[in-house]
Amino acid sequence: MQNKTIYPHEFFMDAALEEAKAALSEQEVPIGAVVVQGELIIGRGHNQVEQTKDPTAHAEILAIRQAGLTLGDWRLSECRIYVTVEPCIMCLGAILLTRMGEIIYALREPKTGAIRSKIGASVIWAGEKLLITEGVRRSEALFLLQTFFAQVRDNNIRRGTEVWP
Repeated sequence: MQNKTIYPHEFFMDAALEEAKAALSEQEVPIGAVVVQGELIIGRGHNQVEQTKDPTAHAEILAIRQAGLTLGDWRLSECRIYVTVEPCIMCLGAILLTRMGEIIYALREPKTGAIRSKIGASVIWAGEKLLITEGVRRSEALFLLQTFFAQVRDNNIRRGTEVWP
């Protein structure tokens, strides 16, 4: 009989938070994501919108791209995604199109969140219910966002501007 390690959601969310910290160090909005198949991380990503000047360079999209390359397939039906902030509609669309069955996120995004903040309590795709878990490592994700926006405000005050460029 084989011993199979089953990692809790916190284990994989910690990896997503490491990605978010990488984004913060690059002066990007600190959002990170990992795609997991079984107990293996097969895709990682963090926001790179500012550095790439690509509006689609969200953490989820980059993690999904890497996962697809890892598997050699766009179908990620045996996978789940961990993300530090509730996905936007673009990222939710990508997640649904890959046929992933589960999204685990830390923190709601009241302005652009497409799962609970803007669309509703559940998402149905092709007759299958998408499993949604919210709140895993919420305080850690919130701290990273608060740190980022405090830095933005501080930089804007020093530059004499009121908006993020």
